[in-house]
Amino acid sequence: MRAPPTSPAPARSRATVPATRAEKKDELVRRVLRVALEQFAERGYHGTSIPMILEAAGVSASSLYRLYPSKEALVNAVFVEAKGRLGAALSGLDAPLSDDRDAHAEAHARFVVIWDALARFAAEEPVTFRFLELQDHTPYLDGASRTKELSVLAPLALACMDFQRRGVIRADVSIDVMLASLWGALVGLVKAARLGYLALDDDKLAQARESMWRGFAVRPKVTPVAPSRPREGSGVGQRGIANKRSTR
Repeated sequence: MRAPPTSPAPARSRATVPATRAEKKDELVRRVLRVALEQFAERGYHGTSIPMILEAAGVSASSLYRLYPSKEALVNAVFVEAKGRLGAALSGLDAPLSDDRDAHAEAHARFVVIWDALARFAAEEPVTFRFLELQDHTPYLDGASRTKELSVLAPLALACMDFQRRGVIRADVSIDVMLASLWGALVGLVKAARLGYLALDDDKLAQARESMWRGFAVRPKVTPVAPSRPREGSGVGQRGIANKRSTR
């Protein structure tokens, strides 16, 4: 007797499909970078050891060293990934000022956007911001990390160059000094808030922003308007003459 036909096996849902080797590697990379970022941000480069990262990430030494052969390679990978997130927050801020609006008003508006983007990044990514801005990375940065850093600073530098070209910010202050002052002001505020020296809110951020702007901005030239003289025979003139006569 012929066996009854068997129904085809149900297709496995996407959720039950085992992860591929590439997907497992990507997930491992994300976990290692996230944990390493947290450890470096909290303890600094020299205060963080590979065993600390292995324990916090729950990975073996062989798995980590297949991805990053040294602690220096790992911290550079963390740096590039963190700088990339900062770059995404600043993307689109280097567009030149339009010529159909008041240059000073538009430059100030652009400065507000730049400052607010940086402040928002510091608030939304506190661990990344702390890792990037509150430590000295110079001794271990490789060529790729330095190139990434320059690419992130480029939008700010181009915006400042456009401001200077339009004559709305001081030409006697170099762009690198402006950028260092801008970064330093925000880092100082965030650090003071973290240490409990001040309660950092939108109002204090705006105060700092406007103080920075006034330090760099060129005041618009205001053409003095001469007072108008009353025309002969006008009502004002006749009243003035009448008043003089009444006082005699």
